[in-house]
Amino acid sequence: MNDDRPWPLWKLALVLYPFAAGAVAINLFMASLLAPVIGLDPMSPITALIWSVPLGIPAAWAFARWARRLMDEADGRT
Repeated sequence: MNDDRPWPLWKLALVLYPFAAGAVAINLFMASLLAPVIGLDPMSPITALIWSVPLGIPAAWAFARWARRLMDEADGRT
């Protein structure tokens, strides 16, 4: 079965969520290593993982929009 319809954004975002949440966790942790410069304690890796769960949702949505645009461009849909 050859289905030429593109994947909807929500489905792309769902597939890409683990990668986006992982990227958010890494970036949060790395950014928090700069916290002592302004007198704050750095974030633990577990705290960064916990925060990445909800913050990964908008990141996955943005990632899916970007990927959808690239796929549409590659297929000549734009």
